Amino acid sequence: MKNSTGHDIADALGLLLRRSTRARLYTRLTEGLGEAVDDLTYPVLSGLARTGACSAADLGREIGLDRTTVTRRADRLERAGLLQRQPDPADGRATLLALTDDGRTVVAATRQRLATGIEDSLATWPQADAQAFARLLRRFVDEGPFAPDHD
Repeated sequence: MKNSTGHDIADALGLLLRRSTRARLYTRLTEGLGEAVDDLTYPVLSGLARTGACSAADLGREIGLDRTTVTRRADRLERAGLLQRQPDPADGRATLLALTDDGRTVVAATRQRLATGIEDSLATWPQADAQAFARLLRRFVDEGPFAPDHD
């Protein structure tokens, strides 16, 4: 007998993790935030907000893109004033990507849009269910198969 709970969760995660699902979400989150901010550059902004200043290669590993793709997208964001390149204090030959104040403002706006969208989608749920879902989802992320220390 197959584990139906595991399969149900795997099926739901498959839908959430699809590239097309993420692209639709990123398009909604970035609408009207400037020509440089779209479904392609959003992961760069969001990734830098999580990691802080880092190299294009390190950011690429964080967001699942190669260094060359990150660099091209970072070029667009730099021209728009949303990120800057700065010398790596640990290696004078290397360059780090970092959000500017405007970049942090854009990330804050997208995160607020995401939080509002989530809250709107849970508006018909009993508050206790929504809170339980949030708590259990955090536990699943921290302890489940996606946890960094999960083997």
